[in-house]
Formats: sequence, structure tokens, C-alpha cells
Amino acid sequence: MQRFCLALDLKDDPELIADYERWHAKGSGWPEVRANDLNAGILDLQIYRTGNRMFMILETDDQFTFEKKKEMDADNPHVQEWERLMWTFQQPLPWAKAGEKWVLMDQIFQFEK
Repeated sequence: MQRFCLALDLKDDPELIADYERWHAKGSGWPEVRANDLNAGILDLQIYRTGNRMFMILETDDQFTFEKKKEMDADNPHVQEWERLMWTFQQPLPWAKAGEKWVLMDQIFQFEK
């Protein structure tokens, strides 16, 4: 299993943030998007928010790659529509590359056992 942590900002507007959370409430996601994620090898996906900053944890199988996921997303019209909709709420991090949404985070600490 692999774990990836990513970050992204929402537009700093309370109404947009509330709408974004409604789209992510239990039972509100699109089944086609979830199926695409599962088929790409995502085993679990969690999103946390503080203010307008979001943090996503992906747990994936060992065969998962972001390149494979990007190809699968590009071939799925439901995912493309979902991403266009979500982009109305999201904004890139100041250090994101052009066209980059979720930015992969570097692990800087591990609790020593």
C-alpha cells in the first residue's frame, strides 16, 4: 500500500466553501468518479479542511501511479465534468505549477516507534 498527501486551496468565500462541502457530503459524490478512482487503485481517499486550505490523503494499491490516474481521468467524461465543477470552488496554491491542482506534499516527519 502507498500513501500520498496533497494540498489545495478553496476560494476564500464562505458560501463557496459551504457549497464545496455539500458536494462532498456523504451520498453526494458521483458514483462514476468514485468508480474511476477505485479502478485507478485508490483504496481510500480523505479530505480535511482548515479555513480555505485542504489536505487530501490517498491510500492506494502498489500499482497506483499519478500518470495512470491522469490518463484514466482524461478518458472519463464524468471525471472531466466533475473536475470542471470543482474548479469553480478551488484555486491553485501560490507555488503550484501551471495547470496543477492538488500539490503533492513532502513528508518531513515520522513518529519514531
